[in-house]
Amino acid sequence: MTWTALAALGILLAGAPALPGIAIKTKAFLSGRRGAPVLQLYYDLVKLLRKGSIYSNTTTWVFRAGPVVALASLLAAALLLPLDGQAAPVHFEGDLLAFAGLLALGRFALVLAGLDTGSSFEGMGASREVTFASFAEPGLFLCLIALVLATSEVTLSGMLGGSLGAAWSRAAPALVLVGISLFVLLLAENSRVPVDDPATHLELTMIHEVIVLDHSGPDLALILFGSAVKLALFGALVVGVFVPRAGLNGALAIAVLLAGIALVAVLVGVVESVMARLRLTRVPQLLAGASALALLAVILLLR
Repeated sequence: MTWTALAALGILLAGAPALPGIAIKTKAFLSGRRGAPVLQLYYDLVKLLRKGSIYSNTTTWVFRAGPVVALASLLAAALLLPLDGQAAPVHFEGDLLAFAGLLALGRFALVLAGLDTGSSFEGMGASREVTFASFAEPGLFLCLIALVLATSEVTLSGMLGGSLGAAWSRAAPALVLVGISLFVLLLAENSRVPVDDPATHLELTMIHEVIVLDHSGPDLALILFGSAVKLALFGALVVGVFVPRAGLNGALAIAVLLAGIALVAVLVGVVESVMARLRLTRVPQLLAGASALALLAVILLLR
């Protein structure tokens, strides 16, 4: 564990709430509106932390544990990423499986919390959440398999480290496909357009927003912060694939990472400005397409 890795993690967590603001500001700029401030989520988190939480009589400890487990799993997943371009604070062989598992655990906790309310409305949202997750997770695993084949590494620190820079010279087409697939998965995993719309409150189209509808106060703050962290983690994956930083010193590698993640947030805003939300029946096709790109990358690397 190095100090640069811990510093990168701390900076990423501190800056994560700005990413949704960058996406919203980009979308507002492209549509000719002023939009909310980039730092709006920070204000919202402070306001929510000052409030109290309200719990229904039908809920149990599962509902209260959901936001805590979801955020804790994301923080644990962040420890496995080499944010400084060198090595993650925690790394071991096969940690890519732990990374994917921790992301799934966070989703599972929120889904259980939504079901614990006993609401058929939140049950509908939970059903949609896990259905789309079943299409997104194979794509993530295929992307990780492609990186393993390209770098001959079985740790995230190795896959996104020096070996990745060398792999670009011989496997650039496959790595481009992996990066595109990861960006599509970023949109899906973070409930962004064209998969979901975090700003919508139309009952028939809500997905992620439904299962967190009954949370309030500090619990909702944990969920919102966790969503921002998740966006940052997927952004770090995309940047890690397209911009290998193994040869850079710690401060420069962190600066490149932050600039890259900010650019990813801008691209999210651009996508939300030029695309409409897909019909629910079309979302599995989009995710299957992302998995197909990753599978094609695997096939190219097996030749």
